[in-house]
Amino acid sequence: MDIDIRKATIKDLPVLKAMEQGVISAERPFDPTLAKDPISYYDISSLMANPRAIVLVAVHNEVIVSCGYALEKTAKPYLDHKSYAYLGFMFTLPEYRGQGLNGKILSALKNWANESGLKEIRLTVYNENDAALRAYEKVGFKRHIIEMRWPDDE
Repeated sequence: MDIDIRKATIKDLPVLKAMEQGVISAERPFDPTLAKDPISYYDISSLMANPRAIVLVAVHNEVIVSCGYALEKTAKPYLDHKSYAYLGFMFTLPEYRGQGLNGKILSALKNWANESGLKEIRLTVYNENDAALRAYEKVGFKRHIIEMRWPDDE
């Protein structure tokens, strides 16, 4: 399959906004604290305009089939690095899953981070999202910390 990885453009925004809803739908079962639809996670156009961020898309036959972003963030002052690349908006259309597209996007984001001088790369994933955990571990991510919450419904 011929897949091109490229930087997203403003023309891609409608497709990316639809993919964002795919991310939200996939994550909603893992998070009872998400507000009712419609919600949005990302300011995609601001990410595209940010010189310390990149939004990438995977394209097959001129159709965007996968996406992700990297954003430079300031690290906590007690860590051994001043900044890091935070990855997010990882989504692949269902009919293209299992073909390594997530890995290709992650590899390109890692290259961007390294070229930007960012050696630390992080992302967040729901603890119950086994498929995502496996996908990230497959490309080399290690589990690091679990955020816990105390539900107020008890």
